[in-house]
Amino acid sequence: MKNSFRPGLCAGLVFCGLMTGAPLAAQQLPPPQVSVQVMTPEALPVVNELPGRVAATRTAEVRPRVGGIVLERVFEQGGEVAAGDVLYRIDPAPFDVRVASAKGTLARAEATELNAADQEKRARALRERKVTAGVDLDNAATALAQARADVTIARASLQEAELNRSYTEVTAPISGVVGRALVTEGALVNAQTDIMATIQQLDPVYVDFTQSSSELFALRRALAAGQLAMMSAGEARVQLIFDDGSEYEHPGKLLFSEASVDSTTGQITLRAEFPNPDGNLLPGLYVRVRIEQAVRDNALTVPQMAVQRDQSGQAYVYALKGDDMVERRDVTLGQTSDNRWLVEKGLAPGDRVVVAGAQKLYPDAKVVAQPVAAKPVPAGAAAAAEAPAAPAKE
Repeated sequence: MKNSFRPGLCAGLVFCGLMTGAPLAAQQLPPPQVSVQVMTPEALPVVNELPGRVAATRTAEVRPRVGGIVLERVFEQGGEVAAGDVLYRIDPAPFDVRVASAKGTLARAEATELNAADQEKRARALRERKVTAGVDLDNAATALAQARADVTIARASLQEAELNRSYTEVTAPISGVVGRALVTEGALVNAQTDIMATIQQLDPVYVDFTQSSSELFALRRALAAGQLAMMSAGEARVQLIFDDGSEYEHPGKLLFSEASVDSTTGQITLRAEFPNPDGNLLPGLYVRVRIEQAVRDNALTVPQMAVQRDQSGQAYVYALKGDDMVERRDVTLGQTSDNRWLVEKGLAPGDRVVVAGAQKLYPDAKVVAQPVAAKPVPAGAAAAAEAPAAPAKE
């Protein structure tokens, strides 16, 4: 009996295979093996990267307390100085003359006081013998009091002259790094006016950074709703990031945030303090500050490789709906942390999500699940993405 070729039957078989919803090749292959992770809540820090600049903790402008001609510059420009070190010497000759004059005035006042004391003593003795009138004793006592006042004034004038003489040596008011010399030998400087040098204390240093008021208010609203636990200034972990992406090796601490919003930018200024033992942080240096401002309790995270997007940009993952079949779950993503996405909506604790091998899956596909343990997110070790992912479609 001859075998007859029936094309209509073959076409019907092919059409039936296509209508099953799965590729023919996939129907003929064994179910793929995938790695599955159980969604477990964990504490996840809320991390933000904010722009900032380095500032010295203390800055002092060295000004002369007395005017005169600069005779000598003692310090080395750009070097370390200690509080009290001599930086400049001003010509002391005019002040030596004033000290000598004040000493002479004091000696004359003391001599006058001595003579007035003798006159008062003599007048008192004569009055006791009733040789002179009482007015003579009163005049002698008044002259003695005036002489003693003149001595006090002369002594204060001498102290002032000696103090001004000491100010001819211009000293460092604080310890730190002294900058370039702003005056040279032979220059005439005026008291309290001219700036001779600037000293900055660079260990530790401040970093002033800004955050938009909307972000801060969003954190506070989440805190009020019980979604976040706010960190105090002493608990907030702060890290510096340089322009090349490298991290500064020493962590810092948050000091405070301003109580007002800049009316021109809508930003709030925060300040952190960082140790600077090697002098790598210089005032004015632009940096980025990575700060942990709160902790999200019971957060759910998935590895980035588990997340896929469709043509509209909607993020989704595959989750097991039985022992061997998967379904698509649309998710709303938050920040990234250590190559993981924060899932804000779409998953629940206990869900089993495909974290490896999901690229070739489709809804209702059969799989062989291999459980894997979730990798915990180390506190403070991960970078944060400030912009949230596209929201899930309802």
